Amino acid sequence: MMMNGRHGGGTIVAASAAVGGVVAALGGGKNIEEELSLPILLAERVRKAATEAESFKTECAEVGKQVDQLATMLRSAVRRATASPSVYDRPVRRIVAEAAKTLERALALVRRCKRAGVLRRVVTITTGSTDFRKIVPLLDASIGDLRWLLSVYSDDAAGGGIVLSLPPIASTDPILSWVWSYIVTVQMGSSTSDRVEAAHTLANLALDNNRNKKIIIEEGGVPPLLSLLRDGPSVDAQIAAAAALSNLATDPDHVALIMKELAVPIIVHVLSDSPMRLQTRVASLVSRMAYHLPVIAQEEFARENAVRPLVSLLSFEVPLDEPRPSASIHSLVQGMANLQYLNSAVIATSGSGGSGSSRGKNSRDYYNHNRKERESESSEVKQALKIACAEALWKLSSGSVSNSRKITETKGLLCLSKLIERERGELQHNCLMTVMEIAVAAESDADLRRSAFKTKYPAAKSVVDQLLKVAQQGSSPALEIAAIKAIGSLARAFSASETRVLQPLVLQLGHWNPDVAAEAATALRKFSCPENYNSVHNSKAIIEFAGVPQLMRLLRTGEKTQLPGLILLCYLALHAAGSDALERVKALGALESVSRTAIAQHPSIKDLLPKAIYHLELYRLSLCHISMHSTLRLGMLVCLGLLIFTANVNLVFAILRCDAQVWLQEEVKGVGFSACFWMEKRSLVLCLTRVIGKKVFSHQRSRESMWYLDSGHEEAEGAEEEVASTPIPAPTMLCQHLLLDQSVEQFDQWETRFEIYVVAQEQ
Repeated sequence: MMMNGRHGGGTIVAASAAVGGVVAALGGGKNIEEELSLPILLAERVRKAATEAESFKTECAEVGKQVDQLATMLRSAVRRATASPSVYDRPVRRIVAEAAKTLERALALVRRCKRAGVLRRVVTITTGSTDFRKIVPLLDASIGDLRWLLSVYSDDAAGGGIVLSLPPIASTDPILSWVWSYIVTVQMGSSTSDRVEAAHTLANLALDNNRNKKIIIEEGGVPPLLSLLRDGPSVDAQIAAAAALSNLATDPDHVALIMKELAVPIIVHVLSDSPMRLQTRVASLVSRMAYHLPVIAQEEFARENAVRPLVSLLSFEVPLDEPRPSASIHSLVQGMANLQYLNSAVIATSGSGGSGSSRGKNSRDYYNHNRKERESESSEVKQALKIACAEALWKLSSGSVSNSRKITETKGLLCLSKLIERERGELQHNCLMTVMEIAVAAESDADLRRSAFKTKYPAAKSVVDQLLKVAQQGSSPALEIAAIKAIGSLARAFSASETRVLQPLVLQLGHWNPDVAAEAATALRKFSCPENYNSVHNSKAIIEFAGVPQLMRLLRTGEKTQLPGLILLCYLALHAAGSDALERVKALGALESVSRTAIAQHPSIKDLLPKAIYHLELYRLSLCHISMHSTLRLGMLVCLGLLIFTANVNLVFAILRCDAQVWLQEEVKGVGFSACFWMEKRSLVLCLTRVIGKKVFSHQRSRESMWYLDSGHEEAEGAEEEVASTPIPAPTMLCQHLLLDQSVEQFDQWETRFEIYVVAQEQ
């Protein structure tokens, strides 16, 4: 008896281990036939154990009947799964895994009902009824799941509509069964209308909430939709698949999962060769994927060269009247040679066999048919296609130098310029945003900037003209901001002579919209920043276009225009500090007041603001130097005139000895430049000018006291001869000094002459 008990316990353990291995094998990488064969084997073991039961025979017999029914359904599922070349196996694997778990519990329960020891029989009688009451509903649920699975995969259901019954496995989540049914119909349905309806329903479910999108992607809905998009039986089916994929691609993770299924080559292929309605949907899918997963998706589309078909579709019926260079004799001869080579190649192909000729004829017929179909489309369809293609180019070029370069290598730039000029509304906006993104990419890539935006190129010139036009006459602030940003990004592409691009930007500094004014200040900052080779010339041009008064109005505290306006003013102060316009608006005082506010600590202005203030202060000091030089020069001229017209200078020096010290003290007290090395000379010349003007010219009618000496005119002449015999120091070279130093040095020389003359008179 004990040996039987041990044998029975070992059998249960072995069966449980085998069942556990079977269930674990269901999650492996086996095909659907192998996974279905394992639960069938498990069902046979349960049925055999039920016939060997010695206790609870009635319950075991009922379990055996349910397991037989379950095994029959599993065999039917195997036949239908292997009959179809491509089967949607996601619900099969889920249902089979649940059925295997139920069969594992049933096998363990039935084997306990075999003959065993007294203690085991007591335990079985105590818990057996409860366990049977639990296992029977589980087997019924597995039978219901398999019945739903067979109804979904049946030929009658595939041709007669979508099965929307609810299996027990999805009783707590009905969306799961609906998703399974729709995906099965999309992948395995034989009716085109059912496949279209299922794809549309999946698209609508994806629009409801993010959970539905997650379920569709996790349950393997992307590959059937991509297959329908590539090989759909009708255009409507392909459009429905593209719409469903577009609604799923609203999250970076979702886009990454879609791309993992090799979606990009399929999308580019369909985009290149499809009817216009389908191309519109696919172009929207491209823009959505590029927007939600910028770098990775952009690189994948660039690798598949998605830009070329988009530009081709965008330029349909757009006159690209780019002037062509005049043909030379060499180019004509080369063209004739190429034409002869092509003709010979065609003849050789047609003579090599009928298959090549038929392929060429079929491709030509398809091209002609496709072109006629495009031309017969309505204007609304053509407009929608262009809008979608322009948006796709916008998203692909956003922050991508490779895609921007691919657009410029085609005629995309000229096409975008023509559409900006001709169109209005959403198409114009998308084209303008594409140009802006290309310009932003060119700002960071010198090769792209040099190859695409030289103003001597017709495409670049046309684009710049349209940008200037929109910046001045834009229908909305959004368009004006985009155009201004594009012009600012191309600041380093313009030469010094092309100042025509600056005037529209200067005018926009006074725009009523603060966003437009701030963007204009930012664009002008790029023209006047030190990184720009023509920064000095551009800064002077901005001032000449009366940009400083409008710029000062942007420096209001708390406004969004304050920071860009402040940066631009600092650059103007660095490069054109000598401008009278900056002095008239008191730019130095404005910058000094801003330096005491919190915005002065902004990282972009923290180091720039002190430099601008220093340059303006230095220029003001140079103005004072020039003013002092004029005063020195006037005083010297007055003194020189007195020496010429005065026969005796004793009275002049007597007046100087009386009043010069007083005037000198007053002058020194009234001057704020005491730190300057030339202060004493300046004060002395000022006092000379004032004293001589006050004392000498007020007594010019008193000839005996002002014009002649007491000893007579002859002594003065003798004195002049004696002074002439005295050696006078040779003048130094004045060209080695500043203009102010030259004036001071001249005054020192004349003062030396006076001192020598006075000494001679005293002797």
